[in-house]
Amino acid sequence: MNFLNFILALVPIIWLIIAMMVLKWTTWKAALGSAVIAAVEALLIWHTPVSVIGLSALEGICMALWPIVLVIVSAVFTYNLVCRSGGMDVIKRLLTSLSSDKRVIVLLVAWCFGGFMEGMAGFGTAIAIPAGMLVGMGFPALFSCLICLVANGNPTPWGSIGIPTVTLANVVGFENSISLSTMQAIQTAFFMILTPVILVMITGKGIKAMKGMWGITLASGISMVIPMILVSYFVGAELVMVIASVCSLLITGFMAKRMKPNPEYEMEMPEQTGKLGLKEIAVACAPFLFIFVFLLGTSKLVMPINTYLDQFSSSITFVEGQSPVKFAWINTPGVWIFLSAILGAWIQKVPVSVFMEVLKATIKQMSGSIYVMLSVLSCAKIMIYSGMIAEIAAFIIAVTGSIYPFFAPWLGCLGTFVTGSGTSSSVLFGQVQLNAATALNMDPYWIVGLNSLGVGAGKMMSPQSLSIALSAVDKQGEDSKLLKMVLPYGIGYLALMSIVAIAGSMIIG
Repeated sequence: MNFLNFILALVPIIWLIIAMMVLKWTTWKAALGSAVIAAVEALLIWHTPVSVIGLSALEGICMALWPIVLVIVSAVFTYNLVCRSGGMDVIKRLLTSLSSDKRVIVLLVAWCFGGFMEGMAGFGTAIAIPAGMLVGMGFPALFSCLICLVANGNPTPWGSIGIPTVTLANVVGFENSISLSTMQAIQTAFFMILTPVILVMITGKGIKAMKGMWGITLASGISMVIPMILVSYFVGAELVMVIASVCSLLITGFMAKRMKPNPEYEMEMPEQTGKLGLKEIAVACAPFLFIFVFLLGTSKLVMPINTYLDQFSSSITFVEGQSPVKFAWINTPGVWIFLSAILGAWIQKVPVSVFMEVLKATIKQMSGSIYVMLSVLSCAKIMIYSGMIAEIAAFIIAVTGSIYPFFAPWLGCLGTFVTGSGTSSSVLFGQVQLNAATALNMDPYWIVGLNSLGVGAGKMMSPQSLSIALSAVDKQGEDSKLLKMVLPYGIGYLALMSIVAIAGSMIIG
């Protein structure tokens, strides 16, 4: 156990924290600095050959570009296109027509629709869009931000078509995302049922707000959990949050229509301009429906198609002696999402000029996230292949021993708090979690999954999440006030996650 090596190995991560939290650097610049520091340390302290450092960085860049960046850009582009075509206005009208009880509205908008936006696009859209919608309906700005931050935490591992979970599986070398996603769904099940209850209590300022709401609130959570587990087990991570949130929305909406609003919580709703027809709704949702059909139809649930498309792939070994990296050229979510955007735009009669304009704007909008992914994955691969990650894991395991699982979610929380991204947290600490599981002879899927469990708490409190929420409601500069509001929930969730982690490891591990 070498304390000095442990600290030196942590320097790239410590730099990321200091650069973002103290120096107020943008995330991509801070992440690029971390990659450079990792390369210098790998060369001078861990005596890693220059060729290995270069190839490690190249592997990280290639893994970032395909499929992560492809999915990020495709998912956000699809959302932006639906907004530009007017489809998002139709979806908003559909949601607000279901109830005038503000507790129910919060469940429909922040929890169900927010979960859908997380599953489709992620990267802050599930905070910004629902928060903006709530403010537009008359909710206070900071309240709307708080509600959406708490609602968005636990769905994060399946954001943007499951990229955080798929990336985590790739980073640690799991064959696919199915077993990992299933384990994560089991780990987060309690929190997925708890969160709707918390949202209603925040809305009504206490437990009294649950009067008459227990049925719809528990149904909203349970109808999210059951599809999460089933889709994870039979399909994989990509469609988990999309399908789960749609199921929850249908159940919650069905019950909302049959509930009489409580006068104490009733609010004035904007006047509806005519009744929505099925065709209008279908056209507005067309890109999302295509994504659902394509991803489900090419998943392992339809093995003949999946097996056929799997042949269009390449396995490349970047660093000698390390596992090859597989690149699927057709059957990868980003390809199907982009194709869905094209077909959806055609159905919504979006002109080619507008299509290209939105695509160009989306790439510009996501450029910072692209740089972050390139830098973070390069940094992570250098740290893994140089032995820095192993050094960190060895020290933590030696200090914590059998109670390591209690602290495992803290790493996931830290990574997301600093970077604002569940994907980045997966890349930074996934290998640490796997090394710990191996050393302690614990179930690797349980321990690695705990990283994603902690992501939920970190996402609520992340400075980036706060900034996105406040920008959406035009309350920039209120970061400290919002952090003070959300902090008790983030810390409370992390404490409960640690208890679930250690209890589960005694049963499963």
